[in-house]
Amino acid sequence: MADSDTTDPDTRLAALVHRARCAPDSIDDQTVPTAIKLLRQVAPEPRPKEDEQGERNPSRPCACEAEPEPDPNVPGHVAAAFADLERHGRIHAATTPLLMAFHTALGARVEDRTALLTEQLYSPDPGTRYDAIDMARSLIISWRGDHTGLVRLIGDCLLPDDSYTAAAAAEALGSLAALAEPAREALAAYVTAHRTTHRPDAWASPHRAVRRAHQLAVVALAALKDERALPSLLVALDTDTDSWRAMGAVGYLPQCAAELTPRLIRRLADVDHSREWPDVSPVTLACALAKLGDPAAVPALAEAVRAAVRHKQWRTAEPVLKALASFGPRAASALDAVSPLTDADDVSVRTAAAGAVWELERRPESVVPLLEHLLDGHRNFDAIGLAGRIGPGAAAVLPRLRQILNVRVEQNARNEQNGSAVLNDSWTLVHVASALWDIGGVSEAGTVVPALLAAWKDNDSTARDVVACLNRMGPAARPALPQIQAALAQPHRGDQMWSGAVAFDLEVEHTCRAILTRLTDLPDPAPARGE
Repeated sequence: MADSDTTDPDTRLAALVHRARCAPDSIDDQTVPTAIKLLRQVAPEPRPKEDEQGERNPSRPCACEAEPEPDPNVPGHVAAAFADLERHGRIHAATTPLLMAFHTALGARVEDRTALLTEQLYSPDPGTRYDAIDMARSLIISWRGDHTGLVRLIGDCLLPDDSYTAAAAAEALGSLAALAEPAREALAAYVTAHRTTHRPDAWASPHRAVRRAHQLAVVALAALKDERALPSLLVALDTDTDSWRAMGAVGYLPQCAAELTPRLIRRLADVDHSREWPDVSPVTLACALAKLGDPAAVPALAEAVRAAVRHKQWRTAEPVLKALASFGPRAASALDAVSPLTDADDVSVRTAAAGAVWELERRPESVVPLLEHLLDGHRNFDAIGLAGRIGPGAAAVLPRLRQILNVRVEQNARNEQNGSAVLNDSWTLVHVASALWDIGGVSEAGTVVPALLAAWKDNDSTARDVVACLNRMGPAARPALPQIQAALAQPHRGDQMWSGAVAFDLEVEHTCRAILTRLTDLPDPAPARGE
């Protein structure tokens, strides 16, 4: 039926997809071209033309129902989360379920899927284009490779007259981290056009669809560290319109700290720490100030710590202490606020305070005695990490770290031997092994490398921490080469849907390549005496 010219194209396309799903071996180099031909027959309207610069201009916007305004009594981020849930899974074209099934059947045939998605994104049907955006995003975040063409086509969906589709395109680009680079100019043009042709404060537009599309495009542009996002972020902070969305983006622009930091400081000073859930999250503000790195924020952060402790808001005090620590010796003036908290009732606050004291003073004798008590728990990863950051100066805790590691290795071995359903404690292996290397150096390599590789094999989410330590190990990481090479040869990123997944994988790739380059340039180690 898929090959019959007498059958309508819709039925033939359905038959082709069904055959691909039921008989994957039947997929050949003509399967996708045939599907593309049938798609064009299903949507026989005039195809979008190209302008003089070769830019594709889709013919008409996606005609979707206007979304209702949220309840003004519901916090903006909560309303947005529920709206996203309602939006998720919407179908805008009759062919979408079929094409989704076809992509599943094609699986690892990335070139074929790219060709199919190119056709979908170039479709004259606005619903087909809209639904293709998320399918393209899914392919890009799941499979490594050069996705420049698809990213640019998603950028082409940033249409000034179709805010609904533009919002989907901007949201997709915002999830791609550095892979969104080919769409940088499209994002900038869209944001600038809104500010010049719609209104300068487009971030605060009274039109909900325009406002959401503009905001998502600004956030995606900021994630590329592009200063052209700044004017809209300032509008967000100055008008308090959906400022929660801007908070996550301002940290990408440390070069604009002079304008952003004072605004965030004022907001932090206005936080009511007596409330468990303030209207403006002091944690979000502290994290943004830490990313901006302007030491002018230190007094405000120190005062926020004091206020949080005064009201026993430990969940606030811990991340604000970590924000202070990120400034290092530049935050030495905050020691009076930080040091007393090394005796706090809350262990997380005690650990964060010890870490801040180290970063501000860099005196092991002040911190290592605290560490010996903080390491009483096997899973105080912040304390283990602090020991590693101190380095050789924390040699006094090496016996305790070795003990923790040996206990976990033995427990994992018992789990595997007994076929236990309990997951191996891979994160403990990674944190402790990394600290052992940073403190003990080469003498610990024989313990560290096997522990890191076992953790990585057991839990792929440890990859970034594992390869970061291997990268610090230099030639001592040579036994890890096969696993590093295997990781680089893997074309599949995994079906990663969490925020930051692409940036995570790109960082792992980059570090693996750095290790591989360094180790393959080194001469082979000399054979041991007697070999």
